Amino acid sequence: MSKTFSLALEPLLAQLCNLNPNTTPAWGQMQPQRMVEHLADALYMSVGKGDFKIEVSEDRIERMQAWLETDKPMAKDVQVSFATPETPMRNDELETAIDEFTDAFLTFEEWYEEDVHRTAIHPFYGNLNYTQWQRLHSKHFAHHFEQFELI
Repeated sequence: MSKTFSLALEPLLAQLCNLNPNTTPAWGQMQPQRMVEHLADALYMSVGKGDFKIEVSEDRIERMQAWLETDKPMAKDVQVSFATPETPMRNDELETAIDEFTDAFLTFEEWYEEDVHRTAIHPFYGNLNYTQWQRLHSKHFAHHFEQFELI
C-alpha cells in the first residue's frame, strides 16, 4: 500500500461501485456486502459509536500506533473480536450497504470537523485522534480493496 491511498469519498465510491454481490475475494471469507458494512463499522468506531474496550497491553498499543506511521500494509486473514464471520448484515443489498458507508464516511469527517481534538478508542490501537484514524482507515480500506481486487 502506498502512502497516497485516497481517503476522498468520490474515489472510494468509484472503486466500491466496481463490486457486485458475487465478487469473490482474493483471500478470506467476507462477501462484498459484508466487507462494505465492515468498513462502515470501522468508520462508526472512529467516531465513538459502539462500546469498545482495549484488548491489548499498553506496550502493544504503543507499537501498533507506531506501525500506523509506517507504509507497511495490514496482514491478510487477521481475525478480530469485533468483526466475525457471524456478524449479521444490516442492509438488504450491496447498494444500500454502500449508501450506509457513504453516510458513515460523512459522519466521520463531520465529527472531527466539529472538534479537531476529539479521539475515539480502537481495541488494538487505543485512543486515536483524527490523523491516526485517517492513517488506520487508509491502511484498512486499502487492505479490503486489495482483497476484492478494487486496487
